Amino acid sequence: MRKAKIERKTKETDIKISLNLNGKGVYKINTSIPFLDHMLSLMAKHGHLDINIDATGDIEVDYHHLIEDVGIVLGDAIKKALGEKERIRRYGEALTPMDESLAQVALDLSGRPYLIYKVKLPKDSSMGGYGMSIFEDFFRALSNHAGMNLHIILHYGRDPHHILEAIFKGFGRALNTAVEILPKTTGVPSTKGAL
Repeated sequence: MRKAKIERKTKETDIKISLNLNGKGVYKINTSIPFLDHMLSLMAKHGHLDINIDATGDIEVDYHHLIEDVGIVLGDAIKKALGEKERIRRYGEALTPMDESLAQVALDLSGRPYLIYKVKLPKDSSMGGYGMSIFEDFFRALSNHAGMNLHIILHYGRDPHHILEAIFKGFGRALNTAVEILPKTTGVPSTKGAL
């Protein structure tokens, strides 16, 4: 089916995500952090993912708990929706411009999580008074829980909004490529016989 529904509730956050990898980019996202909603909407649209996210958390304390936990649950949803990973392309890559920014995202649905995050944001980058470097934690959580080898490289950029927009669009595009079903392929894309 390539679909998943995941719920996770802690003392800090309450998150529900439904995901369809065979989607058309239809999304309904409410995390109570408008900038995060915007980034996840871009990811869904450009990744052709149908996704519903309903998330609340202790944002009066900090944005960190909610943003990182959304990454955890999204990673779990991707992993569940992939199932045995039979006939998938496995690898995906996207080089994505957004005005003055250019970001590259490459990923491998190998089952071995690893994150390389080479993104240098301007010193004054903030979102509601919180540093935008928190998105590295989001992608680390996502990578760990999806079992994804993920490389995110910012080639250049000035505006933090544009930088992150290029990254999220690129992530969606790369994921869309990696989860593609290859009609001529059988089994999982690995000489080991398992991912």
